Amino acid sequence: MSRPTAITAADAISTYILAKDGNRPQLMTRAFANDCKLEMIVKTDAISFPSSAKGLEQVTQVLVTGFGEQYENVRTFCLSRPGSDYLPHVRCDWLVGMSARQGGAVRVGCGHYDWHFGSGDGRVTKLVIEIAAMSVLPAEDAGPIMRWLAALPYPWCSGAQAGETVPDIDALRPTARFLASRN
Repeated sequence: MSRPTAITAADAISTYILAKDGNRPQLMTRAFANDCKLEMIVKTDAISFPSSAKGLEQVTQVLVTGFGEQYENVRTFCLSRPGSDYLPHVRCDWLVGMSARQGGAVRVGCGHYDWHFGSGDGRVTKLVIEIAAMSVLPAEDAGPIMRWLAALPYPWCSGAQAGETVPDIDALRPTARFLASRN
């Protein structure tokens, strides 16, 4: 079996986002090492995840396959882009919006990614995801939220740009505050 082609941090992150948002688990092998680790820090009751997963199969199940069974219309944005230099560690903030497959409730959340990359091929060896805030809104709010997310540059968007056009919905105030604090 041949070694995977080396990947940059930006490519690994954007490949992960495409895999997760599009429910394409086959893409995970390009971005993550076989022995990768996942840690979840969830600071909200609005969504639940296992606290950890080990190995590409488990990580893919948690972040892509299982996630895709519950959510659709997923849009994830990294609020900063890593440079082209090799970086063993990248921390970036994120924003996500999605709708539940059952009932259509909308979730909008934000938090931090801590990416750790292997020195050989640059694939992700460890990902720590912190969910700082997650708002659950009724399906009736999907229109303005999905229009807002669709208008943002994908998957790289500054916090300032995302924060400028947050819909004026009370439940989105924690997200708006998070984005404003990134300016």
